[in-house]
Amino acid sequence: MMVPELVTLVIMAFAVGMDAFSISLGLGIFKLRLRQIFSIGITIGLFHMAMPLLGIMTGHLLTATFGKVTGYIGGILLGVMGILMIVSCFRNDEQTIVTPVGWGLIFFSMVVSLDSFSAGVSLGMFGARAIAAMIIFGTVSTILTWSGLILGRKVQNWLGFYGELLGGFILIVFGVKLVFIG
Repeated sequence: MMVPELVTLVIMAFAVGMDAFSISLGLGIFKLRLRQIFSIGITIGLFHMAMPLLGIMTGHLLTATFGKVTGYIGGILLGVMGILMIVSCFRNDEQTIVTPVGWGLIFFSMVVSLDSFSAGVSLGMFGARAIAAMIIFGTVSTILTWSGLILGRKVQNWLGFYGELLGGFILIVFGVKLVFIG
């Protein structure tokens, strides 16, 4: 692998992984245990490996507009998740509507990884090495997710109830950004 290609993949991985960091910051507001933080990071990392691979494999078949569609879908889903987080703040029971376990974790990981698919599509059009892209995207997104969740956990201790509201608003703002700005 040539150094310029490696640098390009790392830069793209950070750009795509910053979504995971920002969203994890909002999700970290929930009272998560370290075991949950670990499994969320690994799951998102695995999705950030699988989605670019799928994108690379189909990159030659799809047009550039498909990337915009996944951004819209991801933005809408993040907005809905943010709204559900805010609604759950005002419920009396401790059960939250959006939880990062089971199917909720799979759903969350898929939403966060949609932009990795789009990046994979463009990488596929340019003939990037799939294995290198998978490893770099997965590693960077896992580290950024863990960082966001841990930082969000610290903020939650300071903000309490308002922290959960803040987390919901972060998801909504990020969803609006994906839909309207790209």
